[in-house]
Amino acid sequence: MNKEITLEQLASYETAFDSDRANRIAMDAATKNGVNNAAMRFENAREMRHTFNISLEQGDITNQKQSGRCWMFAALNTMRFRIIKKLGVKTFELSQNYALFFDKLEKSNYFLESILETLNEPTAGRLVTYLLSGPLGDGGQWDMFANLVEKYGVVSKEVMPETAASSSTREITGYLTEKLREFACTLRTAYQNGASMEELRAKKDDMMQTIYNMLCISLGKPPVKFDFEVKTPNGFVRDLGITPQSFFKKYVDMDLSRYISLINAPTSDKPYGKTYTVAFLGNVAEGRPVKYLNLPIEDLKAAAIAQMKDGLPVWFGCDVGKRSVRDGGVMDLNALDLETLFNTEFTMDKAQRLDYGQSLMTHAMVFQGVNLDDNGKPNRWRVENSWGKDAGVDGYYIMSDAWFDEYMYQVVVDKKYLTEEQRKALEQEPITLQPWDPMGSLASVR
Repeated sequence: MNKEITLEQLASYETAFDSDRANRIAMDAATKNGVNNAAMRFENAREMRHTFNISLEQGDITNQKQSGRCWMFAALNTMRFRIIKKLGVKTFELSQNYALFFDKLEKSNYFLESILETLNEPTAGRLVTYLLSGPLGDGGQWDMFANLVEKYGVVSKEVMPETAASSSTREITGYLTEKLREFACTLRTAYQNGASMEELRAKKDDMMQTIYNMLCISLGKPPVKFDFEVKTPNGFVRDLGITPQSFFKKYVDMDLSRYISLINAPTSDKPYGKTYTVAFLGNVAEGRPVKYLNLPIEDLKAAAIAQMKDGLPVWFGCDVGKRSVRDGGVMDLNALDLETLFNTEFTMDKAQRLDYGQSLMTHAMVFQGVNLDDNGKPNRWRVENSWGKDAGVDGYYIMSDAWFDEYMYQVVVDKKYLTEEQRKALEQEPITLQPWDPMGSLASVR
């Protein structure tokens, strides 16, 4: 057989294509309307209804706009939920810009520390190449957000509102990335020329001043103290000169040390019942590391349902772009009939998709409800997104339970919802995964 595609083969392909009238219909539909629109199933709308027998009431939908801050928005949405319930107000938002400022600052420091840790690695080697590929993107993980809140607290959105750069992060992230790669070059060159670690850290301190200045210019200076004032059904709340850390403790009142990440990674290299971390994944140097407990998918569902039954939402991470429809906000394996459109089967299972780079966690959102059948089993999940009210149905998506099985990778719950056996497994020393492992992916879809 020839290695190249011959003209005779092309002619044969064309003849075979033209011999099936369904191909012509599919081509006309897809070229005019796009693949997903051409493959959309009419019946799916009646199957995926936005009704749930467990449904939590949240404030107005949020909008991350042109930024990859979904993980921040999702985490802050779980926290503002508590404030709304505590104060009895209709809606409330915490400052996503405040979290962004300190995430970029801490990621810059984390990156430079990683460069200092790998000075003896070759620049063209896989590890340093990986570190240089994305020094401080918008994406993140739950443990990374917990580190930010434990160190810096949170503030109301009106205290540090959005800026042009926070709503559309491409420009400032690009310039910060350019500086960090330049700084990495400076540090590694100085080391090669005999500079001591003390001298290199002095250089790093000057570099961080530059990063801080760039962030203040583009995002604004974060407050050290602020005045919190809000009108509630029970009167006017005025809290003057409160710190972000005190504000979190008083109004969010959430013990972050209790919240843990459960993942479902059914690959042969990650046995269930074990804990995992990822090398060089983090934002706050000396902060708590990313840590996962890998469990069967049904265990993730059980923990998420238990937390929502207690009236609290659930942060989660998934591969949002797979088999999902933005119009109507549907995530369902049957939403698109791609097999009929293309006359082929897509046969990889979840483990194979992870192993071969076809799927990983890309987006974080919040479960605000679930529908349980007569046997207490979930069949659809209510999802609060952060793409504004025009995405989905008033900002909400609906996820089928079958979609959950295939494209859900992580939920964050209070560890009290784990079984005794799971809590014991959580105490294990985590197995360290390579930086490029799919479980090291960061939620960042905009």
